[in-house]
Amino acid sequence: MAITVHCDIVSAEQEIFSGSVETLVAAGSFGDLGIKPGHAPLLTPLLPGPVRVVKQNGEEDIIFVSGGFLEVQPHRITVLADTAIRAHDLDEAAALEAKKHAEELLNQQNSDIDFSRATAQLAEAVARLRTISQFRSK
Repeated sequence: MAITVHCDIVSAEQEIFSGSVETLVAAGSFGDLGIKPGHAPLLTPLLPGPVRVVKQNGEEDIIFVSGGFLEVQPHRITVLADTAIRAHDLDEAAALEAKKHAEELLNQQNSDIDFSRATAQLAEAVARLRTISQFRSK
Protein backbone atom coordinates (compact mmCIF):
# COMPACT_ATOMS: atom_id res chain seq x y z
CA MET A 1 0.00 0.00 0.00
CA ALA A 2 1.39 3.39 -1.03
CA ILE A 3 2.09 6.21 1.39
CA THR A 4 -0.52 8.95 1.07
CA VAL A 5 -1.43 12.39 2.38
CA HIS A 6 -4.87 13.96 2.74
CA CYS A 7 -5.77 16.50 0.04
CA ASP A 8 -8.61 19.01 -0.25
CA ILE A 9 -9.31 20.98 -3.41
CA VAL A 10 -11.94 23.67 -2.92
CA SER A 11 -13.26 26.66 -4.80
CA ALA A 12 -15.38 29.55 -3.62
CA GLU A 13 -18.48 27.61 -4.66
CA GLN A 14 -17.79 24.03 -3.58
CA GLU A 15 -15.43 21.28 -2.50
CA ILE A 16 -14.16 19.53 -5.64
CA PHE A 17 -12.01 16.79 -4.12
CA SER A 18 -11.24 15.43 -0.67
CA GLY A 19 -9.29 12.25 -0.08
CA SER A 20 -5.95 10.50 0.21
CA VAL A 21 -3.44 11.08 -2.58
CA GLU A 22 -0.05 9.70 -3.52
CA THR A 23 0.91 12.72 -5.65
CA LEU A 24 -0.39 16.16 -6.63
CA VAL A 25 1.06 18.14 -9.56
CA ALA A 26 0.13 21.81 -10.07
CA ALA A 27 1.43 24.92 -11.84
CA GLY A 28 2.90 27.22 -9.20
CA SER A 29 3.96 30.78 -9.86
CA PHE A 30 7.61 29.67 -10.18
CA GLY A 31 7.01 26.46 -12.13
CA ASP A 32 5.33 23.09 -11.85
CA LEU A 33 5.23 21.49 -8.42
CA GLY A 34 5.10 17.80 -7.61
CA ILE A 35 3.89 17.17 -4.07
CA LYS A 36 4.23 13.78 -2.35
CA PRO A 37 3.77 12.73 1.28
CA GLY A 38 6.56 14.19 3.43
CA HIS A 39 6.97 17.31 1.27
CA ALA A 40 8.30 20.38 3.09
CA PRO A 41 5.66 22.92 4.20
CA LEU A 42 4.88 25.34 1.40
CA LEU A 43 2.49 28.15 0.46
CA THR A 44 2.50 29.33 -3.16
CA PRO A 45 0.19 31.04 -5.64
CA LEU A 46 -1.15 28.86 -8.45
CA LEU A 47 -1.36 29.76 -12.12
CA PRO A 48 -4.39 28.81 -14.21
CA GLY A 49 -4.07 25.24 -15.40
CA PRO A 50 -4.49 21.58 -14.57
CA VAL A 51 -4.00 20.06 -11.14
CA ARG A 52 -3.24 16.34 -11.46
CA VAL A 53 -4.11 14.17 -8.49
CA VAL A 54 -2.96 10.55 -8.20
CA LYS A 55 -5.27 8.91 -5.66
CA GLN A 56 -4.45 6.14 -3.22
CA ASN A 57 -5.56 3.43 -5.67
CA GLY A 58 -3.42 4.87 -8.49
CA GLU A 59 -6.40 6.43 -10.28
CA GLU A 60 -5.81 9.95 -11.64
CA ASP A 61 -8.08 12.98 -11.51
CA ILE A 62 -7.40 16.16 -13.46
CA ILE A 63 -8.97 19.38 -12.21
CA PHE A 64 -8.76 22.81 -13.84
CA VAL A 65 -8.07 25.74 -11.50
CA SER A 66 -8.20 29.34 -12.65
CA GLY A 67 -5.69 30.40 -10.00
CA GLY A 68 -5.53 30.37 -6.24
CA PHE A 69 -3.14 29.00 -3.62
CA LEU A 70 -1.50 25.69 -2.76
CA GLU A 71 -0.68 25.00 0.88
CA VAL A 72 1.35 21.98 1.97
CA GLN A 73 1.44 20.98 5.63
CA PRO A 74 2.97 17.79 7.10
CA HIS A 75 -0.27 15.77 6.85
CA ARG A 76 -2.43 17.80 4.48
CA ILE A 77 -2.39 19.42 1.03
CA THR A 78 -4.92 22.18 0.39
CA VAL A 79 -5.71 23.84 -2.94
CA LEU A 80 -7.79 26.99 -2.56
CA ALA A 81 -8.90 27.87 -6.07
CA ASP A 82 -10.75 30.85 -7.48
CA THR A 83 -12.57 28.42 -9.78
CA ALA A 84 -12.13 24.65 -9.88
CA ILE A 85 -13.75 22.35 -12.45
CA ARG A 86 -13.15 18.67 -13.13
CA ALA A 87 -11.50 18.27 -16.54
CA HIS A 88 -14.32 16.11 -17.91
CA ASP A 89 -16.79 18.95 -17.16
CA LEU A 90 -14.89 21.60 -19.16
CA ASP A 91 -16.53 22.91 -22.33
CA GLU A 92 -13.96 22.83 -25.15
CA ALA A 93 -16.09 24.90 -27.54
CA ALA A 94 -16.50 27.65 -24.94
CA ALA A 95 -12.75 27.63 -24.22
CA LEU A 96 -11.93 27.90 -27.93
CA GLU A 97 -14.39 30.78 -28.30
CA ALA A 98 -12.92 32.57 -25.27
CA LYS A 99 -9.41 32.16 -26.69
CA LYS A 100 -10.51 33.51 -30.07
CA HIS A 101 -12.26 36.50 -28.46
CA ALA A 102 -9.23 37.36 -26.29
CA GLU A 103 -6.89 37.12 -29.28
CA GLU A 104 -9.17 39.45 -31.29
CA LEU A 105 -9.15 41.98 -28.44
CA LEU A 106 -5.37 41.87 -28.22
CA ASN A 107 -5.02 42.34 -32.00
CA GLN A 108 -7.15 45.49 -32.01
CA GLN A 109 -5.30 48.78 -32.06
CA ASN A 110 -8.02 50.48 -30.02
CA SER A 111 -6.87 52.38 -26.92
CA ASP A 112 -10.13 51.47 -25.12
CA ILE A 113 -8.98 47.85 -24.74
CA ASP A 114 -7.90 46.67 -21.29
CA PHE A 115 -4.86 44.69 -22.44
CA SER A 116 -4.09 43.19 -19.03
CA ARG A 117 -7.63 41.81 -18.76
CA ALA A 118 -7.53 40.46 -22.32
CA THR A 119 -4.16 38.83 -21.61
CA ALA A 120 -5.54 37.21 -18.45
CA GLN A 121 -8.58 35.94 -20.37
CA LEU A 122 -6.31 34.49 -23.05
CA ALA A 123 -4.12 32.78 -20.44
CA GLU A 124 -7.15 31.22 -18.74
CA ALA A 125 -8.63 30.00 -22.04
CA VAL A 126 -5.31 28.43 -23.05
CA ALA A 127 -5.03 26.81 -19.60
CA ARG A 128 -8.53 25.33 -19.98
CA LEU A 129 -7.57 23.90 -23.38
CA ARG A 130 -4.32 22.50 -21.94
CA THR A 131 -6.32 20.82 -19.16
CA ILE A 132 -8.71 19.28 -21.70
CA SER A 133 -5.76 18.04 -23.75
CA GLN A 134 -4.08 16.52 -20.69
CA PHE A 135 -7.34 14.83 -19.67
CA ARG A 136 -7.76 13.28 -23.13
CA SER A 137 -4.20 11.98 -23.23
CA LYS A 138 -4.34 10.15 -19.89
